[in-house]
Formats: sequence, structure tokens, C-alpha cells
Amino acid sequence: MTQDRCAVVGVGNTDYSFNSGRSTLTLAAQAGVAALNDAGLEPADIDGIVRCEMDEVLHADLAATLGMTNVNFWAAGSWAGAAPCGMVGLAVNAICSGQATNVLVFRSLNGRSGRRFGREWSSGQTVGGAGSYLEFLAPYGLQSPGMAYALFARKHMIDYGTTSEQLGHIAVTCHRRANQNPTAQRYGHPLTMAGYLESRMIADPLRRFDFCLETDGAAAVIVSSAERARDGAATPILIRAVVQGDEPVPRQGGLWGNLLTGPLTNASSALARRLYQTAGMGPDDIDVAQFYDCFTITVLMQLEDYGFCARGEGGPFAASGALELDGALPINTSGGNLADGYIHGLSHIVEGVRQLRGQSTANVPDARTCLVTSGMPGPGSSALILRTD
Repeated sequence: MTQDRCAVVGVGNTDYSFNSGRSTLTLAAQAGVAALNDAGLEPADIDGIVRCEMDEVLHADLAATLGMTNVNFWAAGSWAGAAPCGMVGLAVNAICSGQATNVLVFRSLNGRSGRRFGREWSSGQTVGGAGSYLEFLAPYGLQSPGMAYALFARKHMIDYGTTSEQLGHIAVTCHRRANQNPTAQRYGHPLTMAGYLESRMIADPLRRFDFCLETDGAAAVIVSSAERARDGAATPILIRAVVQGDEPVPRQGGLWGNLLTGPLTNASSALARRLYQTAGMGPDDIDVAQFYDCFTITVLMQLEDYGFCARGEGGPFAASGALELDGALPINTSGGNLADGYIHGLSHIVEGVRQLRGQSTANVPDARTCLVTSGMPGPGSSALILRTD
């Protein structure tokens, strides 16, 4: 068991923008330095590095740039938004198995000025199906992530009566948190329900503000053993549990396998049970959550998957005020992917740590536990629970 054996001892990030003017290596180095300074560590103290398999920056690039001369362990995490919590899990495994003592986990991307993940899938990419076996599974004509997630939203509406206004409550809540966060990309741009409903329809039924931001930037966390963490410069935040996995019955085709076969389920519904079992906790023990919010529908579905409401009741739960700071489950307290910045979800872990330290721009009073999730429908997902000592 890894329960509470490791802790996050340092977090850092760059500014989030639409045009960084910097390479992804520069961004990764800046976030890494910020995390080192937060932890009170030197580059030579880092002996492990974990990156996302989609990151352009290799572990050796970052080690050489920052002068990390003792890197004995390195690994690459999973795919896209499914990766961040699982990347922390790789760091935990390395520490608990004695392969490393201080592991830097990072994600860096120029997601607006460089490779834009929100654009249509081109013939050079296989995620959407072009030029690969996925052509036989991808619905004809779907050309972008927004179109794919629009099908999830529409099916949820058909099955459970979910409304656009209920999705709008998620967008409005995240924008409200972002407007408390001076570094958020949507700071200074408040969103009302009327503004949400009047925004441009992009992939019916998803509107402009149902979509996450396209962002240039980087985020980093440093994981150490709980014992070492107690001697660190910053308040350590324990990793109560971290899990990753796929659906119980694997299905080909990523997103498409989920939509084309059987009921509307996904990896996070199965993952939640293992996470709570590993943590020895349940939904009632969670004080605040940082949900992976590439689209509003992913938050709504995860409210159900992680047991905060019954299947089909995510919409009414979101509309009830439960997601606000004084509600039953405050969420995405920096603004999340929808309104702070989209760093494939690693920024959610950074915010979870700051929230439990009392350093968030939207602190939840007396919060002691934080759920953080990564991308939910195929291929796979990951999640973790953070807590104060």
C-alpha cells in the first residue's frame, strides 16, 4: 500500500497565455525552477523525472537545462488528459520501490501558438481515425475533440433530460473562480448564464464556454517520501491514494468505442471505486475537487462517476449551487481548464496542493481533502486524493 507514504513538496507553473513566445523546453524549465524554489530544493536533489508521453520535452532535455546531475529514474506517463494523476502515480511507485527520492513531474505545451489540440484531426494524426484502424470505428465526419464530446453531451441529454442551462452552471462556476484568480486567462472576463446561453454554438449542444481554453504554459510538481517531506520548506500535502486504469471491459477505438457500444460509461466510473477503496475514503470525505474539465460535460459525468450524485443527476446537482465555495462540493478553484488554463490537467494537481495549503485564490474553509481527476473517456484515466497531514 502506498497510502500517505508520499507527498507533494513543491509546485510551480508559468504564466498561462495564448502566445508564450517561448519554447516548450523554456516553459518546462521555468515551471521546474518554480517547483524547486517552492520545495526549497536544488536541481541536484532531483533524481527522478516523469513527463507525459505527448510532451515535446524529453527528460534529458530538462535535466541538462536545469543541471540535474543525479537523475536515476525517468518515465513517460499516459496519453493527453488521462496522464497527469497517473504521472504522479509513477513518481509514487518510483519512491516506494527505492528507485528515486525526489521526482519532478511536469507538462509543457504551446497549446495555442503551437500544436492546437482543439483543432480538427489531420491526416497526420491517428487519434481521430485518419490513416489508421480507427477509421473503421470513428463516426464519419467527426473532425475534432469538440465534435466527439458533443455526442457525449447529447446522449446524456437524451438519456437523462440534462439541459444546456445545467452545463452552463459548470461554465459559470469555473469562470467565477477564475475571476478571483489574477493569473487566470479568463480573469477580468466574468460569465453570466445569459452570456453562456448567448455564446456561439460550436458543436451542438456545446457552446463556446463549454470548451476548455487553448493554452501556452507549463506546470510541475515535486513528489517525495512523506518522511522527507516533513523536513521541507513548504507544507507537504500527502498523497492518500493514486490510481489509473481503463474500463473493466476494454473497447477499441478510444472515444468511439465508448459511444458506439453499450451504455454511456467510461473509465472513471470504474476508477472511482478503486480510488476510494485504496484511500479508505468515500465521496462524503472529499472537501473540494479539481475535475478534469476539457468540456463541461466531462465535469457533469464525473460528478456521477465519483459518487457525488446518482447516475443521471449530474445536471440538477450542478445547478443546485453545490459547486460553489460554500456548496457541498466546491470545484476547480483556480478556474480549471475552462477558465484558468489548459495544461492537460497537471495544473489541477498544482491547484489542489495550493488549496490544501490555504494558498489558493479561492480557498475553501477548512478543506483537508481534495479529489483530482484526469481525462475520463478512453483511452483510460487516472485520479488521486490529496490530504493535509
